Amino acid sequence: MNKVFLIGNLTKDPELSTTNNGVKFCKFTLAVSRNYSKDGKRETDFLPVVVWRAQADNCARYLKKGSKAAIRPIDEDLPF
Repeated sequence: MNKVFLIGNLTKDPELSTTNNGVKFCKFTLAVSRNYSKDGKRETDFLPVVVWRAQADNCARYLKKGSKAAIRPIDEDLPF
């Protein structure tokens, strides 16, 4: 089994919101730099992140623009 962790920096302050059912969620974008390419340039991926419930409160409270963050992506559409 492979595990993936992505480490990067927030591009702006996280946005805390609540669904109609009262469930909190926090959205932010994580800038993750790739390794250097053959031509010596470094590319950056900008990944949208959504965090739910209690962890959303933590993200909104402790993260801000430029904060270093690590995420473990979960894809609920995977067949396993």
